[in-house]
Amino acid sequence: MNERANAVTLHGNPLTLLGDLVAAGDKAPDFTVVDNELKEKRLADYAGKVLIIASVPSLDTPVCELETKRFNKEAGSLSDDIVMLTVSMDLPFAQKRWCGAQGVERLVTLSDHREASFGLNWGVLIKELRLLARAVFVVDRKGRVTYVQLVKEVTQEPDYAAAIEAAKAAV
Repeated sequence: MNERANAVTLHGNPLTLLGDLVAAGDKAPDFTVVDNELKEKRLADYAGKVLIIASVPSLDTPVCELETKRFNKEAGSLSDDIVMLTVSMDLPFAQKRWCGAQGVERLVTLSDHREASFGLNWGVLIKELRLLARAVFVVDRKGRVTYVQLVKEVTQEPDYAAAIEAAKAAV
């Protein structure tokens, strides 16, 4: 498995990412994650939709909270053809509790805690922490990645506008 040393930082400290980072133009790799009802979800479950997929370390951190709330707000103004997913290593129970407490209901939270298949297949699994790096991907209706932003410093927010525009362009 490919290890990418110094791929991201956390408070300036370098971290290693496992797997190859997905690039724009790539066929979106499959993954197996768990939704808040403990049902397995795969990429194929969202076939025919444009996806904005945000990977975050944990919903229970300040930046992840800001990001997820912001994407939830943005999701309310997007076409029904666009599905917004947030993937973390948080347990499904914690995700469900967090979404309920924060009023997050326009995006789907998914847990990669069992297999880390999203993290490994998309190249965002942090070796040292077994958490996901902060990244945003857009996948078009045909399953091609059209946009990728790996946030270099994990404590910083992504470029929301660029991701939203990429998703709108993919519709």
